[in-house]
Amino acid sequence: MPDTSLAAHPTDPQAYAPLHSDAVALLEGWQPTSPAAATARDRTLALLDAGPIAMSRQHRPGHITASTLVLDATGTRVLLCLHVKFGRWVQLGGHCEPVDQTLVAAALREATEESAIADLRIDPVPIDVDVHEVLCQGGSRHYDVRFAVVAPPGAVEQVSDEAEELGWFPPDQLPEPLAGGTAQLVAPALAALRRSPLRLAP
Repeated sequence: MPDTSLAAHPTDPQAYAPLHSDAVALLEGWQPTSPAAATARDRTLALLDAGPIAMSRQHRPGHITASTLVLDATGTRVLLCLHVKFGRWVQLGGHCEPVDQTLVAAALREATEESAIADLRIDPVPIDVDVHEVLCQGGSRHYDVRFAVVAPPGAVEQVSDEAEELGWFPPDQLPEPLAGGTAQLVAPALAALRRSPLRLAP
């Protein structure tokens, strides 16, 4: 999710070196889920040629983000956030932090922070990559790597500061206004759930 505050984030790009190495390895070995995702993956790998700074919101040309489509334990509902800054329903996610050693860890941290749901399970194989314009730094791009997550039975979400509202929706009845790129996550997330039980992230 967009966040323009830089005060809490280091200026040394090397703080992101482990995360950068993980992102390169993950995307180089990933089989894209659509032609659009393949194009976005290639653009993201080109961005990563800039080095670890590409993981930081301080990189004005664009930076890597991590997001998740959270499914309930039955796979019949998805959890979306009505974002307070841009007023659209969107999947959970946001900027990478130096504490994140992997993109999977970044995505899981963001999902947990924004939902307050413990014991989320994440599939470490991305379901999508998307590149889009954002307002960070007065104008930038998010190179967003997306994952599927499953909530435990009986999970109860809590609204974070970044959301006006959280809501569970059937995959074929997503709310409006919906952020661009969110609907395209449903099919690959459900496919990930069918492929194998989602496991705890490493």
